[in-house]
Amino acid sequence: MPVLDIILWPFRTTAFTFAGATTSWGEVAGFVTGALCVWLVARQNAWNWPIGILNNLAFLVLFATSGLYADSGLQVVYVVLALYGWWAWLRGGVEHTPLPVSRTTRAQWVWLLASGVAGTLLLVWVLTTFSNSTVPWADAVTTVLSLLATWGQTRKKVECWWLWIAADVIYVPLYAYKDLWLTAILYVGFMALCVLGLRNWTKSLREDERERVVAA
Repeated sequence: MPVLDIILWPFRTTAFTFAGATTSWGEVAGFVTGALCVWLVARQNAWNWPIGILNNLAFLVLFATSGLYADSGLQVVYVVLALYGWWAWLRGGVEHTPLPVSRTTRAQWVWLLASGVAGTLLLVWVLTTFSNSTVPWADAVTTVLSLLATWGQTRKKVECWWLWIAADVIYVPLYAYKDLWLTAILYVGFMALCVLGLRNWTKSLREDERERVVAA
């Protein structure tokens, strides 16, 4: 048996079967680490980044074996962004202090929109030309939304939660279509955690804004 197959075997084996749909241990690992990661992000806890890296590795294998190639490749980018985000949250503020929550500027929104459109079109072309993907548009859109949301998350931009919610609305039926039912359920939970994160980050932002007004 090839070494790669030996490494991936635990992720591919069936953990349980429900209503005729099988769930692998890789999907279970993605469920647990993913839920913990988003909960920690909502609480502005920097430990979300290393937990998120474990989640990325689990999903990399899961999505690759499910034909979601863009989402699988996205996990590699997530690992790089997670390393940057971990540093930024701890040392990315003024004079290397912890990074505060802030709003996305108009210029940043223009950059995000242009990058989102270009990235989606490029990914659709790649997926339709070089893969057997059956869901190129959904795969591409969710991949790009997730990348833009992750950038906002690394910089603690409060609007990143709206991008995550938009991605999750598409992810849930996409994963259900691919028979990844546990992951689909996880992303329903993600939407609830995104609302919690949006509320917590907005509260933190308003408190910081009030403190700056008082200090002035």
